[in-house]
Amino acid sequence: MSDVPEGAAAPAQPAPATAVLPQPAAVTVPGSGLGGWAEQPRSPYRTMPEAERSALWRQRLHEAEAGLTRYLVSRGDGIHLTDWFALQSAIFADLPAEETAGAAEWQRVFFRGQALMERFLVGRYGEPALADWARSNAEVHREVEPDHGRGAADPIHRIARQAELYGSDYEFDDEAPPNAERAALTITHCAIWDYREQARRSGVRLTLASPCTYCTEALSSNIRAKGFRPEHRLRSGPTGHGCRWEASAPTESDSRQEA
Repeated sequence: MSDVPEGAAAPAQPAPATAVLPQPAAVTVPGSGLGGWAEQPRSPYRTMPEAERSALWRQRLHEAEAGLTRYLVSRGDGIHLTDWFALQSAIFADLPAEETAGAAEWQRVFFRGQALMERFLVGRYGEPALADWARSNAEVHREVEPDHGRGAADPIHRIARQAELYGSDYEFDDEAPPNAERAALTITHCAIWDYREQARRSGVRLTLASPCTYCTEALSSNIRAKGFRPEHRLRSGPTGHGCRWEASAPTESDSRQEA
């Protein structure tokens, strides 16, 4: 969910993402229902408040910029500090007022910053550096993303919230709702592809051939950083580009491999 064309204007803020089904099935989250779990719609973030949307855009920008700082320090190869300071200045130029700005303004800031950081990394270290950056961002994500006590459902709900920001269509599993041991989400239509193709037709040079190049690394790293095993599968069809994500509790074999 990245790879925004450098220099491109942010897309218009979409209406709240559409649910895949007009009468959504239920997913379970911690609450006061049977067994301590309560029901909620399968696309529970359709009515995400404006303030929450803005806060998530700001958090994502913080994860990306702090992760890039962490990555550059870890390289230890004497990056030219003047270039780095200039990049930071461009990332944080024209910041809107937190108290009054809407989500669309913070969306614009995030898109610009993401594009600048991608160009900076790819231009100096090549496309493979994006995977290293994603893992560094995930270390920041581990600290700043709250744990809500839902186990494997936590990182999947974060993916759902990000999908909501873009206006993508998504759905939780019907047969196995998100729970502490395993959670899954399918993005049936990724709205980032719509924006990219619109930019491409307008003559904007894109940094990456596919937004999935960075996105799959970033989401996988975030899931691992929270202590779960990620799995994903890209998909395309009548509803457009999309992907399916799973997070599951690590197995004994996973623990042995890490040891």
